[in-house]
Amino acid sequence: MGAVSLRAIFDSIYTLWNQTTYTVSNIRVFDIIDILVIAYLIYKAIQFLRETRAGQLAKGILVLIAVYFIARSFNLAVLSWVLAVAFNSAIVALAVIFQPELRRMLERIGQLKVGSDQLMDSEEQRTRAAIDSICKAAGSMKESKTGALIVFERKTQLGEIINTGTLIDAKPSVSMVCNIFYPKSPLHDGAVVVRDGRLYAAGCILPLTQNNNLATHLGTRHRAAIGMTENSDAVVLVVSEETGNISIACNGKMSRNYTAATAYAELQDKLIISDEKDKDNKISSVIRKVFPKTSKHSKKNGEGDGNEV
Repeated sequence: MGAVSLRAIFDSIYTLWNQTTYTVSNIRVFDIIDILVIAYLIYKAIQFLRETRAGQLAKGILVLIAVYFIARSFNLAVLSWVLAVAFNSAIVALAVIFQPELRRMLERIGQLKVGSDQLMDSEEQRTRAAIDSICKAAGSMKESKTGALIVFERKTQLGEIINTGTLIDAKPSVSMVCNIFYPKSPLHDGAVVVRDGRLYAAGCILPLTQNNNLATHLGTRHRAAIGMTENSDAVVLVVSEETGNISIACNGKMSRNYTAATAYAELQDKLIISDEKDKDNKISSVIRKVFPKTSKHSKKNGEGDGNEV
């Protein structure tokens, strides 16, 4: 009996293997494209539900669907009929309910540049716009000596820091940044976290540095900025409440005495240019691994690593 069942298991595995091999061997390029397109659409749909109030409405629809199947299971004729009638007009209802979100989604699709590598609202453009607005706000707060602490999230996710503050998820503007750090604002006494070019959370609490060798005149904001960059790859901009000086912290070190213009250039270098260099280095590394002979040939001709002028 045991031998028969073991043989049946092996036969099932063999059959599954043959089916898998047959399927993989007959996959076309267009099949892969088809799968990738569907996966992308599902991903964007989930992102759409998470980022808008549509998520709550979707939960309500799922509850109604569950109630419908329960009603069918227990032969609740009237309830089943009512829900069936409701589902028949669901497409029109959804179009009315989600009209603002659908319009926004279609506008984003319309912003696609034909023949371009990026969308109009690309991550890099959002980051540049955020840097521009924040640095202008920093220049204004420098003049009024308004304290500020702004964290630019990079590869290290700052979910724990964000959870200590208040979610705002707003497009950066000079007036908004200045209003957040206005002394009488309820969110001024904390840090703002910038994620994907948006003011994502405010009033966040940052860890203080454990470095005891810092200058004594550095206040809590500066120590929190250094502590944040010691625990992550974030870049932090600080405006001193006492002097109005603008400082930038990165990798546990702080540079001081920036203007709005020089801070803009420094943040661009750290948040955009350095990231592009990292991407180029990764691509070069992959090319060297895939084409090792080409890489060696380039080095013989003086085109290898370490020959930059």
